[in-house]
Amino acid sequence: MITTSLRRSALQQVACPTPAPDSGCVQLGHGSGGKMSARLLRERFLPRFGNKYLDGLGDGARVPVEGVEVVVSTDTFVVSPLEFPGGNIGHLAVHGTVNDVAMMGAVPKYLSAGFVLEEGLGFDVLDRILDAMAEASAACGVEIVTGDTKVVDRGKADGLFVNTTGVGFLSDGFRPAPDLARPGDSVLVTGPLGRHGMAIMAAREGLAFEADIESDTASLVPLVEALRVAVGAGVHCLRDATRGGVASALNEIAQASGVGVALSGDLPVPTAVEAACEMLGLDPLYVANEGVMVALVSPEVEADALAALRAHPVGASATRIGHVVAEHQGMVVLRTGLGGTRVVDMLPGDQLPRIC
Repeated sequence: MITTSLRRSALQQVACPTPAPDSGCVQLGHGSGGKMSARLLRERFLPRFGNKYLDGLGDGARVPVEGVEVVVSTDTFVVSPLEFPGGNIGHLAVHGTVNDVAMMGAVPKYLSAGFVLEEGLGFDVLDRILDAMAEASAACGVEIVTGDTKVVDRGKADGLFVNTTGVGFLSDGFRPAPDLARPGDSVLVTGPLGRHGMAIMAAREGLAFEADIESDTASLVPLVEALRVAVGAGVHCLRDATRGGVASALNEIAQASGVGVALSGDLPVPTAVEAACEMLGLDPLYVANEGVMVALVSPEVEADALAALRAHPVGASATRIGHVVAEHQGMVVLRTGLGGTRVVDMLPGDQLPRIC
């Protein structure tokens, strides 16, 4: 049972129509992590910037630096509103980039931070965001070592945009990658799905649910380290399920590895999130998370991997949701409650824009 003060305008905004064909300009759907994002990269960015480090399209890039292999990843955060239940843009700016570095098997060490501030942003808001970044950085064991600040006219930046770039170091031959999934691999998720996206929607649209939904923003570095120590090379792929949710993360892996993914249908979706998604016509598989990752591990190490993840509070609810198959290559399918299956494709656009 949920209650809501949903307005008609809010219903219109959360509708998910198929985006219009290419109109000759950037649309919100191009930032979705779905088909439009992939097309934008394929047609405009990769032809100009493509190289052996970028072409893998991982969460970061492994590059040699005087014989030492490092991972570099960058991300820009434009979430609206700036503050939401469970966190703010400062938490996301640190956790999002640190997690991307960790998904490549590296230990994050350094961050840069670039800020676009809008004239009129209150210092009280800015201070809370900077405090959140400082606290999150310290908790993640990383240092913000360089940065930049720009100020733009009122109405030009929705208060604040943040860019962070992370650098991490690789060791011990631990190299998970999107193209290493193999038939038989177990598909694990480290926590409940959909909390971040629905927390943002509730804050943005003034929705009131019977049960509060808070963002799950958190560092995934301890979970990656736990897997590295417990099962090492038994970890084949890691992906944080942010924009586009678990569905998009698994589609990207299936396409990169040339395999299929079969989901069991028993998904860890909190009751409040499931109810909210049903009311709004959203699929929790596509709703963003900021403290949940997908891990594909060899079946022989599944039990050890789950035990390692569950030993940490962020991974206490880790569970298997499916497995990798040789059939329907490049596709993800879900077994329904009626015993059938449905294709879980990448969305062409975005259910919830501006969630990170």
